[in-house]
Order: sequence, then structure tokens, then C-alpha cells
Amino acid sequence: MQKTRVLLFSEGFGTGHTQAAYALAEGLHRKNPLIQCRVIELGNFLNPTVGPLILSAYRKTVSVRPRLVGMLYRSQYKKSLNRITRLALHRIFYAQAAQVINQLKPDVIICTHPFPNAVVSRLKRQGLNVPLFTLITDYDAHGTWVNSEVDEYLVSTPQVKKLLIKRNILPEYIHVTGIPVHPKFWDQENKEQLQAELALSDMPTVLIMGGGWGLVFNKDLLLKLASKANDIQLVFCMGQNKKLITSMKENPLFRHPNIHIMGYRKDIHKLMAVSDLLITKPGGMTCAEGAAKAIPMLFYEPIPGQEEENCLFFVNEGFGEVLDSPEVMDKWLNLLSKRYDMVSDYRKQLLHRRLPHLDPDNCAIQVLGMLSHDGLDTIPPVVHLIAD
Repeated sequence: MQKTRVLLFSEGFGTGHTQAAYALAEGLHRKNPLIQCRVIELGNFLNPTVGPLILSAYRKTVSVRPRLVGMLYRSQYKKSLNRITRLALHRIFYAQAAQVINQLKPDVIICTHPFPNAVVSRLKRQGLNVPLFTLITDYDAHGTWVNSEVDEYLVSTPQVKKLLIKRNILPEYIHVTGIPVHPKFWDQENKEQLQAELALSDMPTVLIMGGGWGLVFNKDLLLKLASKANDIQLVFCMGQNKKLITSMKENPLFRHPNIHIMGYRKDIHKLMAVSDLLITKPGGMTCAEGAAKAIPMLFYEPIPGQEEENCLFFVNEGFGEVLDSPEVMDKWLNLLSKRYDMVSDYRKQLLHRRLPHLDPDNCAIQVLGMLSHDGLDTIPPVVHLIAD
């Protein structure tokens, strides 16, 4: 039987978009080995010199001026990318996108970022005959995700579906799939075995994640955490911020046998499995992974815009709190050190009352159903593209 070819386009503006693409690709393949997936960060792929420079500038803006990012998000909230912006994106960054699609001949294209989504939509208007699925990787629906050429929308929650309906998207084309998480987050591992593998002690543990970019935490927060190291194990996962990692390792404050400082890791699922509390920026992907592992979360300084919406959703669903005062931190550190049984019971409750759209394999199952329903698993569409 001929394999179904799924092409997933993402961008590196934050690590969550690409992680979602890989998670869905792996989930589809695990459920059906005849699904053949390819994930591409399209801008970096087509412009390996310019792409990283743009991402670096964006990363610096997020780190230094998050309020500006929030202002831009809100000011453009109801607007799709206009025709001129799409043309500029295509000419400057995506001029070879048509050739990539022609070469790979996908049966379906799934976009996990608004920019490639807009570019593929433009190509569909020019004659591309490939279904386009749009996977919105946050708990909000910014206008830049919306294009009339999109065949199916995959969204995180019923609330996001309602937001899209308000933007005149017909409900039958909107599917509440949840944000996909990698299959390695689906399973519940043996905690004792993982502790031995990771060289961690069997004691209350807090995982502190700075995201893939290793964003810096408030000094007072770090001091408060470090002061509890005799009673609570601290695992700092600081992503790709090598400067921060070196600085922390050289600081006597963090030279404690119960403090572990790490860089970018591919085994976050294991660290979540052995931890009792997650302190993190509320990126959509991290929140979805935390929900899959049923770990309580404290959300640190959400960036105005989509991170605020992510944070609001998970707080309302009982998965954690906003870390907006010393009292919140004190409460959780006291629970971990003095009433660990309450934290353990809370985690069990999170695991057993998971909502359908928070089931970690739900997205892969629904996408497979759509592929089968549309006959894409047996009849590849004809591809006709205009290069410019």
C-alpha cells in the first residue's frame, strides 16, 4: 500500500511550533506506520543565512522588551496577514517554497506557524491542489492564523473553536484536537528507575524551565529556591542559554548536591515524570506537555498576548497558578517540604480528570481520521504549482 505523505511546515519563533510539528509527526507514525512525515522549518530551510538572524532578533526582543511583543500581538489581533505582507514574505523568505512542495509531493500540508500557513494559502490560490491543515499551537486564535484557503483547523480547546467561528470559519472545519505532544509524554514511566537513570535523589523535586531559549528568571526567585535546597531538589533546565548556565554553575549559591543545572535536553518527559512541581514560562507546547504528565505548574511572567491566554486556560482548568507573588512560591515550597502527600494526591487527580482535548494522543487520532475520511491515505492529489 502506498504511504501517505504528510508535510509539516513550521518556524523557529520559539521552540513550541516546531516541537508540535514533530510531536504530531511522531504520533501519526506511531498510530499508523504507513504515514510518512517530513518536518521543515521553512524559513530557516530556504534561507539558512538570513533566517537565524531574524530569529535571533526576535529572541532578543522577547527577552528584553516583552511588552512590545504584547502590544504588537494585541494591535494585530483581529487581522489576517494582508496581501502585501504575504507577497513580501513569499518574495523575501519563501520564494522557493513551491519547488520544495513540488519535489516532496505531499498528500497533505500541516502548518504549525502562521507564516508558512500564509505562504501555502497563497500558493493554493495560484493552483496548489493539496489540502492545508492549520494547527494553532496556542490557547488563543490570533488573526494571522486565519486564511480562507485553509481546509481544516486543528485547535487546542472549544474556546479557540468559538473564537474562529466568530471570525466566520464554519464549525465543521474546526476540530478540537488539543496541541499534540510527543508520544514519549504519553506513557507513565517508573519514577524510581528514572531517578536512578538521571542521578537524582528520591525527594520532593521542582523542575525550573527557561524554555528552549533559556530565559532568565528573577534573582529573588532563584535565591528563594536555592535557600530550600536542603529539603527540596531543584532541577534547572536553562535551554540554549550557555551564558546563564555557566554563570549559575560558577555561583556558590547553586553549588549544592540537591541543585542540578542543565542545558537543552531531549528528555524533558523524564524530568517531568520525576518532578513534583514545574516552574515555567507558559508556552503552549510546554503547558500541553505538563498537562500530559499531570504535573502542577507555576507560570512565570507570561508575555502579554498568547502566553497570557495559555496561562489563563491552565489556571482555570486547575493545573497550576500564576507565580505573581512571594506568597505563591512560599505556599508550594511549604507543601513540598511539609505536606508532600497533598502534592502527590493533587498530581493523581490531574492525571485522572484529564479533559478529552488534553489527552496526549488525541490530535494524532483525529488527524488520522480526517486523512482516512478524505481518502488521502489512498489517493494522492495532483500538484500544480506556480513558482512565484
